[in-house]
Parts: sequence; structure tokens; C-alpha cells
Amino acid sequence: MTTPNELRLLPWSGSGDKPCYLSTDDPDGYMSRLADSIEAIQLGAAGELLEEATEALDDRGTSLDEMRCLITELTGALRDVVRIATSRGRLLALSDPCESAY
Repeated sequence: MTTPNELRLLPWSGSGDKPCYLSTDDPDGYMSRLADSIEAIQLGAAGELLEEATEALDDRGTSLDEMRCLITELTGALRDVVRIATSRGRLLALSDPCESAY
């Protein structure tokens, strides 16, 4: 069984936007794979939004409403990316530093 500091922060929120955690000894279990899959989707969406934002900034015809919509989407994507980075940072901190050096 995992200890409380080994819980995995999942890439979605619970009610009230509270963080959700996974307690498992199996990194290849169903919930771990589901979380990995959702993280990959979220990172892909963030990359696409970044490309859209670059194009919108280059296009002087982009309206204020379009920019507001894009900023709203970027804010959500950034929130997802920060959650993923936090989760992966915790996982890295728990791994054996000797193993990650090679």
C-alpha cells in the first residue's frame, strides 16, 4: 500500500474543484493508465492551443472576443499542464535518484 506522500495527483478534479489522488502500488493498473492517457490528451490540447494563440497574435484581424475565448481556453490548458507537472514532479521525487541518473 502506498503512503500518503506517494499518492498520485490525478489529471482531473473532484467536486468543488478539489484535487483527486490515486493510491496504488501498480503503475500499470487501469486507473494509472487512464490518468496517463488523459494527461497525454491534455498536453496535446495545450500544444494545439499554443499554436492557435501564436497564429491569433500574428493575425491583426483577430477580434477581442476571439482573443478572450482563446485566453479562457489557454487558462484551462495551463491549469491542466501545471497539475500534470506537479503530479510528475512528485512521482520523480519518489523515484530512486540513482536509477534516474542513468
